[in-house]
Amino acid sequence: APGEAVIGADSHTCTYGALGAFSTGVGSTDMGAAMAAGETWFKVPSAIRVNLTGSLRPYVSGKDVILTLIGMIGVDGARYQSLEFTGPGVGELTIYDRLTISNMAIEAGAKNGIFPVDDITRAYVKDRVSRPWEAVEADPDAEYERTVEIDLSAVDCTVAWPHLPENARSAREGGDIAIDQIVIGSCTNGQLPDMAAAAEILKGRRLAPGVRGIIIPATQNVYRECMHRGYADIFLDAGCIVSTPTCGPCLGGYMGILAAGERCVSTTNRNFVGRMGHVDSEVYLASPAVAAASGIAGHIAHPEEVLK
Repeated sequence: APGEAVIGADSHTCTYGALGAFSTGVGSTDMGAAMAAGETWFKVPSAIRVNLTGSLRPYVSGKDVILTLIGMIGVDGARYQSLEFTGPGVGELTIYDRLTISNMAIEAGAKNGIFPVDDITRAYVKDRVSRPWEAVEADPDAEYERTVEIDLSAVDCTVAWPHLPENARSAREGGDIAIDQIVIGSCTNGQLPDMAAAAEILKGRRLAPGVRGIIIPATQNVYRECMHRGYADIFLDAGCIVSTPTCGPCLGGYMGILAAGERCVSTTNRNFVGRMGHVDSEVYLASPAVAAASGIAGHIAHPEEVLK
């Protein structure tokens, strides 16, 4: 809930910062100690203010925003610092955009990423949180290490080239990069709006010959809604498979593991060497819209390429 401190034994626990909570990942030992003792210890991080202005263009989402930010400051640009998202552009982002952005704060080295609590946040937690909570806001005289400015209207569909999330480029630059697989889902982009964005582009179309498509809803509720809303049929008709919720290929666990020389456009959060399989494979990070368009085109593609 907003204002709470949340820890988990996964680095992407920072996702909850979208709700105005301080949330971060810890090691298994720290997690076990916190569960036993009910408390834990942190050094208070300094903060970087990310001032958002403008509004997103069609087919551009929170994934493109966070990839753009990481491209600007690097994978160590916020090491053990708090990324605090502020400005009038915050109100232009859905709660799902914010979840994705906070999820990948760790990819910039941040201790956490956090959004202010507004009406969008309150509407989201209304039927999800049954205990009292209190929002925590930055003081008017809060000090920041620096301020990073992002005009949302200037952000385009963005792809992180291998082998670091900071290698951000426009999706329009990938036309000569043939792919073997797309993965749409994970804790970063497996929410219902992510499924809807992919379904919009895949509807009535087929994956390019030789391209595998793997769809992974983030939760059982999202999985069920995909069936009720017809998204699952759209995915299957396009030539994709639909998995039950799992980390699966994101960390090279199973399903969709890449062979030597294969390339994947994935909505997951990391594209390190060997992350999704063979050390000679390549992972390109992108939004669901870009991943779906790329699957249809057979190469990295901007959604406008397949929808024109």
